[in-house]
Amino acid sequence: MFDTLLAWLRHLSRICGFDTADAFPAGHPHARTHWNAAYFDIASDVKPEQIERRLCDAIRNTPIVFRYIVNPTPAMQRALFAVLEERVRRGGNTTELVLLLMAAYESPHIIEAMPGLRAAIDGDPYDGQAERVRKVLAFLTQMRAPFDVIELDSYRRRH
Repeated sequence: MFDTLLAWLRHLSRICGFDTADAFPAGHPHARTHWNAAYFDIASDVKPEQIERRLCDAIRNTPIVFRYIVNPTPAMQRALFAVLEERVRRGGNTTELVLLLMAAYESPHIIEAMPGLRAAIDGDPYDGQAERVRKVLAFLTQMRAPFDVIELDSYRRRH
């Protein structure tokens, strides 16, 4: 009886939005995506489209939160690409963001935001971390047409 009451209260709490969501609902195409709820204040009654939009906004505002998302959706990855592009244009440090992207791709369940991105990230296992970061940035430069991601050549000319 007590277990039934407790389960019912949990269900009611989730329906009313008193809980904080830490994943998309079961059956959602991105159900494997989850995040640390301590870094994202998303009520459990928020619709999945709004959840993804809020997570993307959080990434654009504070890109380091990308670290707390497991199996980020392609839209979340593109939000990180936008921050990367902005940092390249302003001459900022991109290494940290590329490392976040590379860490996300350690999961076998992540969906590629761009065809070939996983292969670029996996790269040569004998390359050092700095070389892998450089190769991922080069790949993003080549693929800038679909997403207008990065203008690395102009960045190199300035530095």
